[in-house]
Amino acid sequence: MTDLPERLATAEWLEADGLGGFASGTVAGVRTRRYHALLLAAMTPPTGRVVLVNGFDAWVEPTGEEGTGNGERKYLTTQRYAPDYTGGEGFKRIGGFSPDPWPTWTFRLDDGSEIEQEIFVPRGVPAALVRWRLKKRRVGLRLVVRPFLSGRDSHAIHHENGDFRFDAEVEPGRIRWRPYPGLPAILSRTNGSYHHEPEWYRNFLLDEEKARGFDATEDCGSPGTLSFDLSGGDAVWIVAAEGIPGVTGLGEGDAETAFKRLRAAEQKRRKVFASRLHRAADAYLVRRGQGSTIVAGYPWFTDWGRDTFISLRGLCLATGRLDDARSILLEWAGLVSRGMLPNRFVDQGDAPEFNSVDASLWYVVAAYDYLQAMARAGKRVPTGDRQALETAILAILTGYAEGTRFGIRLDSDGLLRSGEPGVQLTWMDAKVGDWVVTARTGKAVEIQALWLNAVKIGSEISGVWASRYTKGCAAFTARFWNEGGWLCDVVDVDHQPGTCDPAFRPNQIFAVGGLPFPILQGEKAHRVVDLVEQRLLTPLGLRSLAPGEPGYIPRYQGGPVERDGAY
Repeated sequence: MTDLPERLATAEWLEADGLGGFASGTVAGVRTRRYHALLLAAMTPPTGRVVLVNGFDAWVEPTGEEGTGNGERKYLTTQRYAPDYTGGEGFKRIGGFSPDPWPTWTFRLDDGSEIEQEIFVPRGVPAALVRWRLKKRRVGLRLVVRPFLSGRDSHAIHHENGDFRFDAEVEPGRIRWRPYPGLPAILSRTNGSYHHEPEWYRNFLLDEEKARGFDATEDCGSPGTLSFDLSGGDAVWIVAAEGIPGVTGLGEGDAETAFKRLRAAEQKRRKVFASRLHRAADAYLVRRGQGSTIVAGYPWFTDWGRDTFISLRGLCLATGRLDDARSILLEWAGLVSRGMLPNRFVDQGDAPEFNSVDASLWYVVAAYDYLQAMARAGKRVPTGDRQALETAILAILTGYAEGTRFGIRLDSDGLLRSGEPGVQLTWMDAKVGDWVVTARTGKAVEIQALWLNAVKIGSEISGVWASRYTKGCAAFTARFWNEGGWLCDVVDVDHQPGTCDPAFRPNQIFAVGGLPFPILQGEKAHRVVDLVEQRLLTPLGLRSLAPGEPGYIPRYQGGPVERDGAY
């Protein structure tokens, strides 16, 4: 990246809106991913993500007596263009950056003047707010901002085309752009002036996409420029997605009034968090329907069943956010289908995917832990809530026991079998084309630990499950312990009775701890913990396969086949 410092280009920030959308970028200000955008909104929270405003150019210039530019532009922004050109070079003027309470930059000009730029996203509003201010007043300085628009799926890339609409609906302090039909209108509110000057900006280079082997050049439409007399006061710019059903707007008032109101409210909201970690955790809790859910990860994922219920225990229960846990569990309780909860909701479209054997089991564990946390807090669970949770738990157990999608069924030994060709059902779900990298068809070790925990929890609701728990535990100990002194990763491999995959993987640790009821205890449990620590522990967590095992690859690298094949 020419002389662009790597530490600035790789340090990233992200501001979430609580609806599934966000603003994100690098400290350097250059966009390196297709997910870096000023306004990325979820049209059907938390799915349907679209990039509306990719970013902007911003520069300052001295003005003459009539307020027109009469000098050299000094850029505050940085753009990358193919094949390898860095334009603007605003990064050279960055004199300071702070992520608290939201991303804030200080730019230093040649004459010693300093300009502060802040970007934040208010909770519950698909919008991004930007403010520039001179730290020390000086006369004759104009700020110009040129927005870059697309209107694309967040996973796609935008290119110049004849369908893009540059038209602007201009009112005092408000501009609306509608690049494409069927997308939310982009509302721009500002205390500056708007000049309609349509231009295509071509060949933005996204270096991280290039490194991943994907399409890495993008074109954006820019309908015009916003101009501000920075000498006379702060420059305020608000961009928002209009027309998202059920989502509150920005409220009334001019841009400065709206900015001050939203800024004060967001400052107050963020002060309640005990630490930056608590505040970061809050970004993952988002709206779904009338309730809540958890985003599996930024910037790619929406809400995945498995990830939601694993993380709920830390994000909500460990932090005392019991109301949020309740909202999430009740929202998902109505989604049980044939004993299964969705593995994920696709970003575009209505049909969820159910290709997960463990998402439903993690739900049972999370619901149980929530009820336990309420009891420890001395709080009463309303009868209707308890009934909804218990109904979902029993529906999951019954569906799994009787048999459901993808060969999931309770077997005669009391353990849970699952899997069929071409489908990845466990957390090791890498798939390249038609190749399922780690199929684990049969009876996977952590699935049995989860199943037996779910059955134990179910037995506290209905006694019919008690005998199944006892039988399953006995079979687990007899069938998974191998002569090497650890637990096999899968038994009855590919549904072949009596077979075993003894690969040493971290999955076995769930039989020892991490769940409400340990399945393996005593000396054998201690041995598993010791061996996992010796063979799998790294400074970054646990390896997915022990060194020395067939198929072990030390690094995830290369193209999709090589990288995901290391999984």
